[in-house]
Amino acid sequence: MNKPVRRIAIFCGLLVLALMIRDNWIQFVQADELKTNKHNRRVTIARYSQPRGNIIVDGQTITGSQETGGIDFKFKRTYKNGPMWAPVTGYSSQVFDANQIEKLEDKVLTGDDDRLFFNRTVDMITGKGKKGGDVITTLNTKAQEAAFKGLGDKKGAVAALDPRTGKILALASTPSYDPSTIAGARDSKAWNALQADKNQPMLNRALKQTYPPGSTFKVVTAAAALENGLYKDVDAKTDSPLPWILPDTRVELKNEGNLPTCKDGSLREALRISCNSVFGKISADLGNQKMIEEANKFGFNKPVDTPVRAVPSIFPKDNRPQNAMAGIGQASNRVTPLQMAMVAAAVANNGKLMEPYMVDKLRAPNLNVIEHHQPKQMSQPVSAENAQKLQSIMETVVEQGTGKNAQIDGVKVGGKTGTAQHGVDNSGNPYAWFISYAKTDKGSPVAVAVVIEGSDTTRDDIAGGALAAPIAKNVMEAVINSEK
Repeated sequence: MNKPVRRIAIFCGLLVLALMIRDNWIQFVQADELKTNKHNRRVTIARYSQPRGNIIVDGQTITGSQETGGIDFKFKRTYKNGPMWAPVTGYSSQVFDANQIEKLEDKVLTGDDDRLFFNRTVDMITGKGKKGGDVITTLNTKAQEAAFKGLGDKKGAVAALDPRTGKILALASTPSYDPSTIAGARDSKAWNALQADKNQPMLNRALKQTYPPGSTFKVVTAAAALENGLYKDVDAKTDSPLPWILPDTRVELKNEGNLPTCKDGSLREALRISCNSVFGKISADLGNQKMIEEANKFGFNKPVDTPVRAVPSIFPKDNRPQNAMAGIGQASNRVTPLQMAMVAAAVANNGKLMEPYMVDKLRAPNLNVIEHHQPKQMSQPVSAENAQKLQSIMETVVEQGTGKNAQIDGVKVGGKTGTAQHGVDNSGNPYAWFISYAKTDKGSPVAVAVVIEGSDTTRDDIAGGALAAPIAKNVMEAVINSEK
């Protein structure tokens, strides 16, 4: 072989080698990146080439698939009672991708999960089309209906848990939207309208929005007082002068109304009538670090995966006067409704906080369970003894205090109302809060948090006991009746 021919052969060999390296790089290194690239339509086309698996509540599907008659996208997602279930399902769109359970469990729903390999193989041999698996949730239909209907046209959210296991029983957010309206390839107008809506109907307020918790946080402050030995007897007097001045200031921390029994009031009395002065001073006496440590035990300052991720609730590092205000649920204290349901659940479960979750099982098309979630303890915010003390004073709030609207005949209910200030110089209508739990002879099957962000009620009439407590009562009754 002469020299020029040899050079050409070597050059061609190098080209072939380069092509082989490039081909292998694309197939094995960049495969996942290219597969998930937003410009790769083949993935989306494949996703909607067959019906998706379903999301299931109480044995009933709340999703479906509809033939479109299109060439690329043969099926599109449908939803039953979409606005009520949107905070649970999220959406699956041919154009705008997906979110929440639809996104997180997409591989199961499309049938692409590796655990469904056997099913795919059988379908290929038998000539059947690929089938998606199902996502079985922990939700309770009646509880969800009570939460969603209770909120009505008010802006707000409800989160309900089973304290014994951490199962999410209800997750409602209003205003809401119907995911079916943005599921198709020609739904850009509906999508743009939702994005432009100032009321943010696509915001999952139960998991993704934080609020000042107001007086509902006093349950955490009372827990901190008991756990740190500041007070041991919930009926003993506290060291709480009236008036009480915020540390390092000349500003009096006032109570709502004329409440003379707030002076040296016991934890029971202070929670019953919601004394700012008592709980502000407890937070100041304990100090910022101890308050942060107790809040963290309840789940603050870190995200919570349900598997949909809830944004972190924040008890802040702050100066002495702001720490006192945070102790009554104001200042920079911010929480999600899920977080406050977790607080009530931990108290109801004798101090044991279970990890919240809303996907119970993942199921193959042949009905075999490929994953079953096992309840898991998240933390122990309070001892069993102190939790029972907290139960006692929360039950007094419902029996004799500001939470009477949550009373249920024949059922022991504990709760705490809250009216959280917000806006420049507190100019906005306060947020109405209520957290609670119900106890039966089977233990405590439900803990609830309700927040109403805005309503047409006048400022003087807005209070957690008036607006939020009746909703919590209906949710608790729905769960109790479903257990009978």
